[in-house]
Amino acid sequence: MRFAYADPPYPGQAKRYYGNHPDYAGEVDHAALLTRLADEYPDGWALSTSGKALQSVLALCPPDVEIGIWHVTNASHPGRGNQIWRTWEPVIFRGGRRDASVIVRNLVTAAQPGAILGGTLRGQKPDVFCTWIFGMLGARPADTLDDLFPGSGAVGRAWESYIAAPTLAEKITSRWDQDPRYAASVMRRLADPLFSTANCEDRR
Repeated sequence: MRFAYADPPYPGQAKRYYGNHPDYAGEVDHAALLTRLADEYPDGWALSTSGKALQSVLALCPPDVEIGIWHVTNASHPGRGNQIWRTWEPVIFRGGRRDASVIVRNLVTAAQPGAILGGTLRGQKPDVFCTWIFGMLGARPADTLDDLFPGSGAVGRAWESYIAAPTLAEKITSRWDQDPRYAASVMRRLADPLFSTANCEDRR
């Protein structure tokens, strides 16, 4: 299957944050972008945007999209005089492979990469977030994922790591019958309200 992830400058923020970037080309035409996603990626796609822009972007989407939430643990407060501290970002999903043997919650918790965390470009997404995107789409190593706004290249690097390692389903299947303690630990994690693909690894 062929998937796409789009992380364009969020509506109304392109010049503010990327005006001095060599690839800056003005505001992104989200209507054209969504048409491209629908036409070129019928298997599935994901699109990041801001909470403030969500309503306007959803108005351009087909009716069968779903919303995932990224809880940004280190989101900065906008400053004095602002009542609302925005600590989450939405991701719009459409399509993807459905596999009931792998459970992925529609919420991921991760810090935004900064200089200390290895971030090289504003808006760069962390590895945990990228893996969550791949899981939400049901992506497997034999699939293709196109990063339409590569920026720092973090998504592409995360994808290479993802396809080089066994999937979550393969990890569970390969050890389920061999190690009863592992099977029990997986079931406990599935029952954990904070469960995500990012923390369903063997940490013993």
